[in-house]
Amino acid sequence: MGFVEAVKSGLKNYVTFSGRATRSEFWWFALFQFIVILVPAMLSISERADGSFGIFSTLQLLISLGLFLPSLALSFRRLHDTNRSAWWLLISLVPLIGGIVLLVFYCLKGTEGPNKYGGGPTVAQIAETFQ
Repeated sequence: MGFVEAVKSGLKNYVTFSGRATRSEFWWFALFQFIVILVPAMLSISERADGSFGIFSTLQLLISLGLFLPSLALSFRRLHDTNRSAWWLLISLVPLIGGIVLLVFYCLKGTEGPNKYGGGPTVAQIAETFQ
């Protein structure tokens, strides 16, 4: 799955917490989210120099809030692809170790074929997402 397809899929399935997400879908969407939040963050640096909360800071906040639900749903589906429950997201509450554990889980290859969270994403299912 390419960059554009991953972004479309992530935004289209923003409240789909069941099913599975491939590594490429997860990481391309993470890159998109990073870039989209980074641009107003860089522009807001000059606003923060004088202590004000300007338009770019507000834009950054709105984008972050708007992408929170899609990224959460994608995290659920990525953990499902590795045959883990989404409850594993709570490990991120453990300082340092939790984030490292989640990073490892996100990087692991998904289970081959069906698992308890659904069948593996096939080319037909991915193509169906964009129709």
